[in-house]
Amino acid sequence: MSLYVVAECLASPGHEDRLRTALEAMIEPSLEEPGCLAYRPYADPNDPARMVVVEEWTGPDALEEHFATPHFRHVRQVLDLVLAEPLTIRRLVTAG
Repeated sequence: MSLYVVAECLASPGHEDRLRTALEAMIEPSLEEPGCLAYRPYADPNDPARMVVVEEWTGPDALEEHFATPHFRHVRQVLDLVLAEPLTIRRLVTAG
């Protein structure tokens, strides 16, 4: 069963472009991971500081492996510098 992830980010003022760049840099290496089925950042058209990443993983083990990759550890360090509030990660499965 797929595990869906919604990661919500809010950039500090002046760091909107850095947030966008960091999240876009995660697309290719994440999609190359064996357990990643989808990985796509989205921007709020009404608030350029707010971005969401929607992901699909083969399961919780694949997500945990993702969190241990060098590219995730790097982006986590960047996010710690540019976010106005802590990253929110929601894990979801298909209802029913």
